[in-house]
Amino acid sequence: MLGLRPNGMDESVFIHQLAFVESQSIGKATRVWAFAHVMIGAVVGEKCNLGEHVFVESGAKIGNGVTVKNGISIWDRVEIADDVFLGPHMIFTNDLRPRAFIKKGADLLLPTRVGKGATIGAGAVIVCGITLGEYAFVAAGSVVTRDVPAFGLVKGNPAKLTGYVCQCAETLFPIKTPAQSPLSCLQCGTSNPASL
Repeated sequence: MLGLRPNGMDESVFIHQLAFVESQSIGKATRVWAFAHVMIGAVVGEKCNLGEHVFVESGAKIGNGVTVKNGISIWDRVEIADDVFLGPHMIFTNDLRPRAFIKKGADLLLPTRVGKGATIGAGAVIVCGITLGEYAFVAAGSVVTRDVPAFGLVKGNPAKLTGYVCQCAETLFPIKTPAQSPLSCLQCGTSNPASL
Protein backbone atom coordinates (compact mmCIF):
# COMPACT_ATOMS: atom_id res chain seq x y z
CA MET A 1 0.00 0.00 0.00
CA LEU A 2 1.33 3.39 -0.93
CA GLY A 3 2.79 5.40 1.91
CA LEU A 4 1.91 2.80 4.53
CA ARG A 5 4.36 0.76 6.55
CA PRO A 6 4.02 -3.04 6.67
CA ASN A 7 2.80 -4.41 10.00
CA GLY A 8 5.49 -4.65 12.67
CA MET A 9 7.90 -2.18 11.05
CA ASP A 10 9.79 0.01 13.49
CA GLU A 11 8.27 3.48 13.91
CA SER A 12 11.65 5.13 13.27
CA VAL A 13 11.50 4.09 9.59
CA PHE A 14 10.38 6.97 7.35
CA ILE A 15 8.35 5.98 4.30
CA HIS A 16 7.28 8.78 1.98
CA GLN A 17 3.58 8.72 1.17
CA LEU A 18 4.43 8.07 -2.52
CA ALA A 19 6.77 5.14 -1.82
CA PHE A 20 5.71 1.49 -2.12
CA VAL A 21 7.29 -0.73 0.55
CA GLU A 22 6.28 -4.40 0.60
CA SER A 23 9.20 -5.78 2.63
CA GLN A 24 9.05 -5.96 6.41
CA SER A 25 12.86 -6.21 6.57
CA ILE A 26 13.66 -2.50 6.80
CA GLY A 27 16.05 -1.48 9.57
CA LYS A 28 15.54 1.24 12.15
CA ALA A 29 15.93 4.90 11.12
CA THR A 30 15.98 4.10 7.40
CA ARG A 31 14.36 6.63 5.05
CA VAL A 32 12.51 5.64 1.85
CA TRP A 33 11.68 8.55 -0.44
CA ALA A 34 9.03 9.19 -3.11
CA PHE A 35 8.47 6.71 -5.92
CA ALA A 36 10.81 4.14 -4.38
CA HIS A 37 9.70 0.50 -4.44
CA VAL A 38 11.07 -2.11 -2.02
CA MET A 39 9.74 -5.57 -2.90
CA ILE A 40 8.79 -8.28 -0.46
CA GLY A 41 11.86 -10.38 0.39
CA ALA A 42 14.32 -7.50 0.02
CA VAL A 43 16.46 -6.72 3.09
CA VAL A 44 17.44 -3.13 3.93
CA GLY A 45 19.57 -2.36 7.00
CA GLU A 46 19.42 0.41 9.57
CA LYS A 47 20.06 4.10 8.91
CA CYS A 48 19.91 3.76 5.12
CA ASN A 49 18.68 6.42 2.73
CA LEU A 50 16.82 5.22 -0.39
CA GLY A 51 16.36 8.16 -2.75
CA GLU A 52 13.57 8.86 -5.21
CA HIS A 53 12.87 6.28 -7.93
CA VAL A 54 14.93 3.56 -6.23
CA PHE A 55 13.88 -0.04 -6.88
CA VAL A 56 14.99 -2.88 -4.57
CA GLU A 57 14.10 -6.33 -5.89
CA SER A 58 13.27 -9.43 -3.85
CA GLY A 59 16.52 -11.14 -2.89
CA ALA A 60 18.60 -7.94 -2.78
CA LYS A 61 20.45 -7.27 0.48
CA ILE A 62 21.51 -3.84 1.69
CA GLY A 63 23.60 -3.37 4.84
CA ASN A 64 23.48 -0.60 7.46
CA GLY A 65 24.24 3.05 6.76
CA VAL A 66 23.98 2.73 2.96
CA THR A 67 23.19 5.77 0.80
CA VAL A 68 21.30 4.91 -2.38
CA LYS A 69 20.89 8.06 -4.48
CA ASN A 70 18.07 8.64 -6.96
CA GLY A 71 17.26 6.38 -9.91
CA ILE A 72 19.00 3.15 -8.88
CA SER A 73 17.75 -0.42 -9.24
CA ILE A 74 19.20 -3.05 -6.92
CA TRP A 75 18.43 -6.49 -8.33
CA ASP A 76 18.10 -9.96 -6.88
CA ARG A 77 21.51 -11.41 -5.87
CA VAL A 78 23.10 -7.98 -5.33
CA GLU A 79 24.58 -7.73 -1.83
CA ILE A 80 25.70 -4.38 -0.46
CA ALA A 81 27.70 -4.22 2.77
CA ASP A 82 27.57 -1.47 5.41
CA ASP A 83 28.37 2.20 4.74
CA VAL A 84 28.34 1.99 0.93
CA PHE A 85 27.62 5.06 -1.23
CA LEU A 86 25.77 4.52 -4.53
CA GLY A 87 25.87 7.63 -6.73
CA PRO A 88 22.87 8.87 -8.73
CA HIS A 89 21.74 6.63 -11.58
CA MET A 90 24.53 4.08 -11.23
CA ILE A 91 23.55 0.68 -12.68
CA PHE A 92 23.78 -2.91 -11.45
CA THR A 93 23.17 -5.83 -13.81
CA ASN A 94 22.43 -9.43 -12.87
CA ASP A 95 22.36 -11.30 -16.20
CA LEU A 96 25.37 -11.48 -18.54
CA ARG A 97 23.36 -12.77 -21.50
CA PRO A 98 19.78 -11.46 -21.25
CA ARG A 99 17.11 -12.24 -23.81
CA ALA A 100 13.53 -11.04 -23.44
CA PHE A 101 12.19 -14.44 -24.51
CA ILE A 102 14.38 -16.46 -22.10
CA LYS A 103 13.14 -16.30 -18.52
CA LYS A 104 15.77 -17.16 -15.90
CA GLY A 105 15.29 -18.00 -12.24
CA ALA A 106 17.40 -16.40 -9.51
CA ASP A 107 19.70 -19.44 -9.47
CA LEU A 108 20.89 -18.56 -13.00
CA LEU A 109 21.63 -14.92 -12.19
CA LEU A 110 25.14 -13.90 -11.16
CA PRO A 111 25.73 -12.46 -7.68
CA THR A 112 27.39 -9.08 -7.20
CA ARG A 113 28.98 -8.05 -3.90
CA VAL A 114 29.88 -4.54 -2.81
CA GLY A 115 32.25 -4.39 0.17
CA LYS A 116 32.00 -2.25 3.28
CA GLY A 117 32.54 1.46 2.75
CA ALA A 118 32.82 1.26 -1.05
CA THR A 119 31.78 4.15 -3.30
CA ILE A 120 30.24 3.84 -6.75
CA GLY A 121 30.09 7.14 -8.63
CA ALA A 122 27.19 8.58 -10.60
CA GLY A 123 26.32 6.78 -13.82
CA ALA A 124 28.78 3.92 -13.29
CA VAL A 125 27.82 0.44 -14.52
CA ILE A 126 28.62 -2.64 -12.44
CA VAL A 127 28.46 -5.80 -14.56
CA CYS A 128 27.17 -8.77 -12.60
CA GLY A 129 29.29 -11.51 -11.08
CA ILE A 130 31.97 -9.30 -9.59
CA THR A 131 33.09 -8.20 -6.14
CA LEU A 132 34.07 -4.67 -5.14
CA GLY A 133 36.41 -4.83 -2.16
CA GLU A 134 36.12 -2.83 1.05
CA TYR A 135 36.49 0.92 0.50
CA ALA A 136 36.90 0.46 -3.26
CA PHE A 137 36.15 3.60 -5.28
CA VAL A 138 34.52 3.49 -8.73
CA ALA A 139 34.79 6.80 -10.60
CA ALA A 140 31.65 8.31 -12.13
CA GLY A 141 30.72 6.90 -15.53
CA SER A 142 33.01 3.87 -15.28
CA VAL A 143 32.01 0.43 -16.57
CA VAL A 144 33.28 -2.22 -14.14
CA THR A 145 33.70 -5.68 -15.71
CA ARG A 146 36.01 -7.35 -13.20
CA ASP A 147 36.67 -7.50 -9.46
CA VAL A 148 38.06 -4.40 -7.76
CA PRO A 149 40.48 -4.92 -4.84
CA ALA A 150 39.98 -3.40 -1.41
CA PHE A 151 40.79 0.34 -1.49
CA GLY A 152 41.21 0.14 -5.30
CA LEU A 153 40.40 3.17 -7.45
CA VAL A 154 39.02 2.29 -10.90
CA LYS A 155 38.17 4.58 -13.83
CA GLY A 156 37.10 4.34 -17.44
CA ASN A 157 35.35 2.00 -19.87
CA PRO A 158 36.27 -0.70 -19.25
CA ALA A 159 37.34 0.39 -15.77
CA LYS A 160 41.03 -0.01 -14.97
CA LEU A 161 42.80 0.10 -11.63
CA THR A 162 44.56 3.48 -11.46
CA GLY A 163 45.55 3.65 -7.81
CA TYR A 164 44.34 3.24 -4.25
CA VAL A 165 42.30 5.38 -1.90
CA CYS A 166 42.04 5.72 1.86
CA GLN A 167 38.89 5.12 3.89
CA CYS A 168 38.46 8.91 3.76
CA ALA A 169 38.49 8.66 -0.10
CA GLU A 170 41.74 10.58 -0.57
CA THR A 171 44.17 9.11 -3.12
CA LEU A 172 46.96 7.13 -1.46
CA PHE A 173 49.18 6.55 -4.46
CA PRO A 174 48.93 5.89 -8.21
CA ILE A 175 49.21 2.29 -9.38
CA LYS A 176 52.72 2.82 -10.83
CA THR A 177 54.19 3.97 -7.52
CA PRO A 178 55.43 1.16 -5.26
CA ALA A 179 53.38 0.69 -2.12
CA GLN A 180 54.87 1.59 1.20
CA SER A 181 54.14 -0.53 4.24
CA PRO A 182 52.07 0.60 6.05
CA LEU A 183 50.82 3.49 3.95
CA SER A 184 49.52 6.49 5.89
CA CYS A 185 47.00 8.90 4.41
CA LEU A 186 48.33 12.46 4.30
CA GLN A 187 44.76 13.83 4.63
CA CYS A 188 43.42 11.96 7.66
CA GLY A 189 46.48 10.13 9.02
CA THR A 190 44.86 6.67 8.80
CA SER A 191 47.32 3.83 8.44
CA ASN A 192 46.01 1.71 5.57
CA PRO A 193 46.57 -2.03 5.01
CA ALA A 194 50.09 -3.00 4.04
CA SER A 195 48.65 -5.45 1.49
CA LEU A 196 47.99 -2.58 -0.93
